[in-house]
Amino acid sequence: MILVTGATGYIGGRLVPRLIEEGHGVRVLVRSRARALSRSWSSQVEIVVGDVLSPEDLSESLRGVETAYYLIHSMSTVASFRDLDIRAARSFGSAARRAGVQRIIYLGGLGESAADLSHHLRSRHETGLALRERGVPVTEFRAAVIVGSGSISFEMIRYLVERLPVMVCPRWIYSRIQPIAIEDVLTYLVASLDVSESNGAIIEIGGADVTTYRGLLLGYAKARGLRRLLLPVQVLTPRLSSYWVHWMTPIPSGISRALVEGLRNDVVVTDDLARRLFPGIKPLSYASALNQVIQDLDTGLIDTSWSDAAGPTPEPGKPVVLESRQGLIVERRSRRISAPAGDVFRVIAGIGAARGWYFANWTWRIRGVLDRLLGGPGLRRGRRHPDDLRIGDAVDFWRVEDLDVDRLIRLRAEMKLPGRAWLQFRLTVAPDGSTHMDQTASFSPKGLGGLLYWYALYPVHAWIFDGLATAIARRAESVGHPRQDSNLRPTA
Repeated sequence: MILVTGATGYIGGRLVPRLIEEGHGVRVLVRSRARALSRSWSSQVEIVVGDVLSPEDLSESLRGVETAYYLIHSMSTVASFRDLDIRAARSFGSAARRAGVQRIIYLGGLGESAADLSHHLRSRHETGLALRERGVPVTEFRAAVIVGSGSISFEMIRYLVERLPVMVCPRWIYSRIQPIAIEDVLTYLVASLDVSESNGAIIEIGGADVTTYRGLLLGYAKARGLRRLLLPVQVLTPRLSSYWVHWMTPIPSGISRALVEGLRNDVVVTDDLARRLFPGIKPLSYASALNQVIQDLDTGLIDTSWSDAAGPTPEPGKPVVLESRQGLIVERRSRRISAPAGDVFRVIAGIGAARGWYFANWTWRIRGVLDRLLGGPGLRRGRRHPDDLRIGDAVDFWRVEDLDVDRLIRLRAEMKLPGRAWLQFRLTVAPDGSTHMDQTASFSPKGLGGLLYWYALYPVHAWIFDGLATAIARRAESVGHPRQDSNLRPTA
């Protein structure tokens, strides 16, 4: 039995399915059962709800556990994160010893211990020491910036490059860094289970390249096809830089200041223990890791995020939610529809072409004309069949990217846009037989122009998508009525 703490966070949320795939029995310790149940792997693990500072909760979660992954970090919750991190680590180490746990695997941060480390990086080292105090062997991996969609350090880089054509930067952009791909981090974490020599070791891990923060910024700009100018100056303090990051990214100022202060330190691998213990792992280059991130961004595939572990559980009944996550601007609308899921699905599947878009159809026609003028497909493409949909079908200037009958339809925009866009409909059946529909419009802006495009047109988009959700609900509810729309007959 393996325990994963922080299982709804960025690393933990991706580690759990990897462990399940390897055939391990997995238990997770979480603060919110609702968050855990929202994950696709929830039915394949044991879920314990508790607090790492509670001996009773830890005793229950560690019972029968051989190995525990410690992936808890309090930086996102309080300003005095160092003290809370050390208290939590000591509490966990004591409980692990009482429970007979054979090893703890911990992910910390790179940086020379003898150097003038920032408070954030030093606290990551001190957390590892606190875990070891109670005598349970600790495998401590140390990594720098993790390159992956949703990683907090990488998201700071992504947002700054996407939004700022010219960046005034402090001296830290010349600090040396060895970034590592998220997939490589997960591979090390899982592989250590079968490498006994890693037990009790401190293992520095990094990607194939050593670069600078300037290299990270310009490398991302190149991968996205953006031109960016960096202007280093001497007057920007970490505090001023953190305020700038706070306003330009979704990262709160308290967290961004801790991250920015850490950028003054070189964070590179200084020994080759990882290579000797794991000769079969060949870390990706920064460019290769970026290619995977761009692919995730282009497909809207975001498994986990640094923000998953922070903040309250989303309110399920909230009709409209607008948020910015991992380079995507997401607007989700929820509707309860008094109709079976099959009827709702058929209404959604029949959208477009001659039947139109159910609400403000004239705006869709105008957008189609503009798209044709810009060289896009416009609305002339129509669709293959008036009712039937398959993955890969064209629907006007959209393409069916994913489809699960009576459950899900996701459309990817092929119109000319300064970014990538998706429109998704997800259906779930309520106990009373009604249907809950989540309509999600997602946009991945490319550069500042894409961001300005979204917010300039947001009032129009909000009006159109709200009307579309309402129109779908009304049509679905009218299917069984004698005056039903003849176009909504079930298909054979």
